[in-house]
Amino acid sequence: MNQAYQVKLDAFEGPLDLLLHLINKYEIDIYDIPMAEITHQYMDYVHTMQRLELNIASEYLVMAASLVAIKSQMLLPKQEILDESDEYMEDPRDELMKRLIEYRKFKEAAVKFKEKEMEANQIFTRSPTVFDNLSIEKQPVRKGDVSVYDMLSALGKMFERKSWNQPLDTKISRVEIPIEQRMKDVLETVKASKVGVAFDDLFPYPSRSHIVITFMALLELMKSKEVDCKQKNNFETLYVYYLEE
Repeated sequence: MNQAYQVKLDAFEGPLDLLLHLINKYEIDIYDIPMAEITHQYMDYVHTMQRLELNIASEYLVMAASLVAIKSQMLLPKQEILDESDEYMEDPRDELMKRLIEYRKFKEAAVKFKEKEMEANQIFTRSPTVFDNLSIEKQPVRKGDVSVYDMLSALGKMFERKSWNQPLDTKISRVEIPIEQRMKDVLETVKASKVGVAFDDLFPYPSRSHIVITFMALLELMKSKEVDCKQKNNFETLYVYYLEE
């Protein structure tokens, strides 16, 4: 019996966050957005979410419709301005650009407030202590955080490389893997490797339920700081590493 297998992930912050991610990743000028390219890239992410039957918020689909509409307007032939009395034709991208700039301001402000909060947590009111005899180990340098959208992009590329065509499952299996068990399996696999595990290698089966549970398990392990995903450069392979205590 075919049933919808849907999972809601709270890791996705919204369509503006996804668009800002694409702008940063592809080094796009926010004041001159190439609508054809960014619409194509945005739809790739949405299609990957739908392929996994993730219960994504309707606002992602609303934004998709808006992008297609703006793209269509950009394709229309431009009317020539006959004289100064003619009305100025507003760029169809202006409203989107304003929303993105406003969102970026709030996002950057949130990061600064978070940094201030972390700095405040390091302040203690007590007498200074001498730590001459304390041996301080050098902490490993992290290469930077990989966002949930980078991981989603890696999933989309994995589908192409492994030629997993829809539908991933012909039937919904009654045997479901508890996320706690999958977290344990992933952690053991990553922990056993000293050089990291390629993202694709954690998804050996073309099963929608297995892929979604593995994806959720990875997010939970990253949230609890047990593993970390790293990528040397944009568009390269993601690797999952065990974070030692």
